[in-house]
Amino acid sequence: MRRVVVTGMGFISPIGNDIKTLWKNVKEGNSAVDFIEGFDTSDLRVKVACQCRDFNPSDYFNKKDQRRTDRVNQFGIAAARNAKEDSKIDLNDFEPTRVGIMVASGIGGLDTIETETIKASQKGFDKISPFFIPMVIANMTAAQIAIELGVHGYVGCPVTACASANNAILDGYRSIVDGYNDVVFAGGAEASINHLGIGGFSSMRALNESNDIKRSSIPFDKERAGFVMGEGAGVLVLEELNSALKRGAKIYGEIVGGAITCDANHITAPEENGIWASMAMEQAVKNSGMTLEDVDYINAHGTSTPLNDKIETKAVKNTFKDHAYNLKLSSTKSMTGHLLGASGAIEAIITLLAIENSFIPPTVNYLVEDEECDLNIVPNKGIEQDIKLALSNSLGFGGHNITIAMKGY
Repeated sequence: MRRVVVTGMGFISPIGNDIKTLWKNVKEGNSAVDFIEGFDTSDLRVKVACQCRDFNPSDYFNKKDQRRTDRVNQFGIAAARNAKEDSKIDLNDFEPTRVGIMVASGIGGLDTIETETIKASQKGFDKISPFFIPMVIANMTAAQIAIELGVHGYVGCPVTACASANNAILDGYRSIVDGYNDVVFAGGAEASINHLGIGGFSSMRALNESNDIKRSSIPFDKERAGFVMGEGAGVLVLEELNSALKRGAKIYGEIVGGAITCDANHITAPEENGIWASMAMEQAVKNSGMTLEDVDYINAHGTSTPLNDKIETKAVKNTFKDHAYNLKLSSTKSMTGHLLGASGAIEAIITLLAIENSFIPPTVNYLVEDEECDLNIVPNKGIEQDIKLALSNSLGFGGHNITIAMKGY
């Protein structure tokens, strides 16, 4: 079977836009939760989010391109540029149709939808920007990356809500294993910290409404009451192993398996016993050729919502039985917030760095134990430990469950 390694990583995130900064914040357990800047939140119940405050579009785009791209496009394109630079890959060395782009988004250009709707209501719908449609459709980040990099192979955008980025990584992995591609830029982008995004999720009571930034994104804590919105993008360069070795690429780690299931249960709530989330984990490990007992770490979906964390814990117990209490399970959303369709990409990057550095990230700001979430969630302080096999879980509205299995090379 063709093997798939990660030879480049690029990202824009609330806790750093380069590996050194991001990893320092992960190791120190620094959370990006803070009060929202950039727009007035006086009419919103939710006042906090995890924003990409160190991102300046002018560092990546001229004024004309900034006017013609949504913030979500800017995040994704910048992340892809950083990933390509990090990988040191020359795409001219590959057949044009054997390089792919699979960059997801759960929502697409929500900033543009909001601003252009306001403009239309004030000035009329004929005054909407001619770039409105290309700025809002979810696939355009992947398409823009393809245009910039000159990629002529498969270019796509899986949309499976908060599981979208993991969906893209799994699709990219399978396309290389099955021989369709040699290189895939895979990941996700999301930019939904605006009135529509915050108001929409708040109205369904999915967001934490606490103004205490230390007690807002608190996965697996008994007092959790909703997630904190994050934003950003992550792109991984997936490459067939022999190709990577031939060009002497740095290898961050290997993707060795993955699986996707669907609860087919409810539009937002996970299936109460976690059966299908459990099946995704079990199949991902089986596909890797390794055993359940080889799993040392799971980067949990861990949103900090009452239902998700309880059911994900149940799913882990269903899958691993007694070994569930031996492995470590943490949620890095306690630091980054929930990047929705981009979350799986940032979490895959963090998981690969955890494997490379033999360090298990913490779940920060944890105070109150929950008897229904009684696994080792690595509370508040990370652990130095070798990781034989790691999983990264993503669960999305609609019942999408996706697990990616990774190990060191």
